[in-house]
Amino acid sequence: MGDVAVGARSGHDGEENRGRPVETAGPVADGAPASGHDSGTEDGRVTDEHSGTQDEGVGGTPPATPPAAKKQRSFWKELPILIGIALVLALLIKTFLVQAFSIPSASMQNTLTINDRVLVDKLTPWFGSEPERGEIVVFHDPDDWLAGEPTPDPNALQTVLSWIGLMPSADEKDLIKRVIGVGGDTVECKETGPLKVNGKALNEPYVYPGNTPCSVDDQGGQFKVKVPEGSIWVMGDHRQNSRDSRYNQSDSHGGMVPVKEVVGRAIVIAWPMNRWDTLPVPDTFDQDGLQAQSSAAAALSVAPQGLALAGVVPVVWWRRRRMAPVETH
Repeated sequence: MGDVAVGARSGHDGEENRGRPVETAGPVADGAPASGHDSGTEDGRVTDEHSGTQDEGVGGTPPATPPAAKKQRSFWKELPILIGIALVLALLIKTFLVQAFSIPSASMQNTLTINDRVLVDKLTPWFGSEPERGEIVVFHDPDDWLAGEPTPDPNALQTVLSWIGLMPSADEKDLIKRVIGVGGDTVECKETGPLKVNGKALNEPYVYPGNTPCSVDDQGGQFKVKVPEGSIWVMGDHRQNSRDSRYNQSDSHGGMVPVKEVVGRAIVIAWPMNRWDTLPVPDTFDQDGLQAQSSAAAALSVAPQGLALAGVVPVVWWRRRRMAPVETH
């Protein structure tokens, strides 16, 4: 049989101890360690679990120290960072994506009423898309159209919130009207109407009840104009209460609005809640012979949706790869 050692003997007793049982050790002295199963041995020191000292491991080698738990940052210390991130995102959204605007007048009733808040798409123009007939657009005052109109006087908080896009623009000279003609179109009004574009009469259910499509006056209500390329002809839905392209034909642009002055298209009424609605292009602008959108322009108009799809596909593919089962052989 092989050698067997029991207890804490050194193993150098010699040949005379082979095969004989080892004598039982005498009583343990007070204060001395009892055996290899007590609090410690010479080749595997272990501390009491309540002492707070870590194990040294076999052979006296200190074990790897576990990483200390990272102290969680206080919510109040993180709050300014979160606010800063939110403000930056809001500013980016306002600059490149969507901005809120307030309706201050009745020129677009009943489609839009005073104090409505609309959201304006600012992304599409970045891809080269230009305003189309029937769209409601916000544009910068092209040539003192707002001369004599009262100027809002927002307080400091309103100024900051409108600057980052969390409140409607208050101090910019912007107008909102419906696009009637685009570059190359001929727009015409005779008597009380109907309004014609390229010889096609428009059916305009959005015109304010009681108004006629054309205004009978000698200040611009009767007209026939050719819209130059790079410009649009705009009119309010409240035809007899709108100072639009008709009544600014004496300005430097002949009543036209340069496309470069367009901020974006109004896409939805966001506030008040009981007024929430989308702002689609009326069907009358889709009639045959009127809409002559080129394939290139059509491609540009769907550019944002195409980019969104292109961005989603890699994410879906990556997630499917991660969730795919792994075959084992």
